[in-house]
Amino acid sequence: MSSVLKRYVTDPARHLEAVFRDIERTRMAGLPILNTALTVEAIGFTPWQGHWLGALITPWFLNLVLVPGAQGEWPHAAEGERIVRRLPAGDCNFYGCFEPVIGEFHASSLCSPMSRFADQAAARAEALYRLDAWLAEPPPAEPAATDATDGERRAFLRRMIPAGER
Repeated sequence: MSSVLKRYVTDPARHLEAVFRDIERTRMAGLPILNTALTVEAIGFTPWQGHWLGALITPWFLNLVLVPGAQGEWPHAAEGERIVRRLPAGDCNFYGCFEPVIGEFHASSLCSPMSRFADQAAARAEALYRLDAWLAEPPPAEPAATDATDGERRAFLRRMIPAGER
């Protein structure tokens, strides 16, 4: 893996699409895992903590992808090394990836293989749904019952049961 980190000032979607279309034509050509109803598409990329977070659809996988932006600390992860990133919805397992044209990036598998999708629209809808889910803040937790509430229940029951029957 190259030690040079490529940083993207603008949305990296077109770079990802070009590289993964080339991978589809070369490394993945003819493999039965490909869903021929799908095409490579990088969607929903948005700035996140100084980097670019979005979804990458290919005929063989759907991944959440994090690409180095112009700002922000970038934790190096060797190819295949797991790195946990805290997203708004919680901790997400990413893996270190490297492609010479793109440089280092992190990916988290959302779906593979892609045989469950009938068409690109279905894959796109799933990608955007999953991306939105990871970027959504979790709802506030329900407050736990307090001892005071339990105590009030016990007192109520004590009043209802005659003293001799307790």
